[in-house]
Amino acid sequence: MSLTEARFHDLVDATQQALEDLFDETDLDLDMENSAGVLTIKFDNGSQLIFSRQEPLRQLWLADKSGGFHFDFDETSGKWTCEKTEELLGEMLERIVWERVGEKLDFEEI
Repeated sequence: MSLTEARFHDLVDATQQALEDLFDETDLDLDMENSAGVLTIKFDNGSQLIFSRQEPLRQLWLADKSGGFHFDFDETSGKWTCEKTEELLGEMLERIVWERVGEKLDFEEI
């Protein structure tokens, strides 16, 4: 079943807020900007993560130096799942943040 526009926006907003909260609680040196549905996280080493909503497709997109990833929300699990790799967003973020800044963060709730 396809997500309604309102449900999709609520899910993306909640996910982006959870990400902001999680990164705020770390000791990482980073800058965050959330504007027009795009959340950008810039690390002090120059790497960045960009999360954007793709409303027509009802997807959350993640841009990283390793590529672009498109996530669909699975109502059953309550998690965002990458359409190509089937990796959960939280799992991918744990790996990417470790690779970029050498910090192990818990994204289990994302």
